[in-house]
Amino acid sequence: MPEVNTAALEFLLSRRSRPAKTLRAPAPDRAALGPILTAAARSPDHGKLEPWRFIVLERPALDRLSALAVARGTALGLDPDQVEKTRTTYADSPLAVVVVSAPIASQKVPEVEQLYSAGAVCLSLLNAALASGWGANWLSGWASHDRGFVEEGLGLAPGESVAGIIHIGTERAAPPERPRPDLEQKTQWMSE
Repeated sequence: MPEVNTAALEFLLSRRSRPAKTLRAPAPDRAALGPILTAAARSPDHGKLEPWRFIVLERPALDRLSALAVARGTALGLDPDQVEKTRTTYADSPLAVVVVSAPIASQKVPEVEQLYSAGAVCLSLLNAALASGWGANWLSGWASHDRGFVEEGLGLAPGESVAGIIHIGTERAAPPERPRPDLEQKTQWMSE
């Protein structure tokens, strides 16, 4: 029989993202963020390519991105409510970590598998932050898919994209539990 890590399994069975709008300061400092990033970097990575990187957004960067979201959203003619929602996401966040998908040319590892690796890093980062006692949420939004925003605001190179943005801080109130998938409807068993 395998040895069960009961604490880890219980955490995974009960984990819950915290809405970004409920997160406030304090956020982890650089020393506290180190183990969280280390845990995230232990994600599946076929070919050991490390096809991702981190950008840690501290308060001044979040304020700058908040203003850039307004400028870009207005230039793109987006709905003002949509622009305001993105502005406040950056303005109200105590800390955020951008996981950048940065594919590496490889004949052995297709780009889609490298994107999956970046997604796995996002989930591992989210879970590591939650396991460390912080509130955390994985978001993206229109700005993270706008080339003008990500190139000007985050310095992304051609070929790079945002896999996710993990907002981390201290939660004000735990959210209510939400409905979970019906595994009977989502699982197919094949015996032959």
